[in-house]
Amino acid sequence: MRYLVWALRLLVFIAVLMFALKNTDPVAVKFYADYVVQDVPLIVVMLVAFVLGTVFGLLLTVPASMRRRREAQRLRRELERLQAAVNGHQPVVAPEAVAPMSPL
Repeated sequence: MRYLVWALRLLVFIAVLMFALKNTDPVAVKFYADYVVQDVPLIVVMLVAFVLGTVFGLLLTVPASMRRRREAQRLRRELERLQAAVNGHQPVVAPEAVAPMSPL
């Protein structure tokens, strides 16, 4: 299975390399306010657009991952509290009775 994954990676790398070599024509990149960068290879423009899209996409997932991390921490604390209560260390009190849940 490991060899199959490496063969697939090699095929993807070769396809991307061939695509990059075929798209080296210079292009003019136009920004707002009439700012133009001349003779930029097309593959560089495409790579920058891909990287920026990936970064923005990852930034959009940050709030959800932080929310999941907080929920997991809350559940770990509740599990520890319940295990301590089962072992006879303290009475069971609902977490909402101690501190109300935040709207997030």
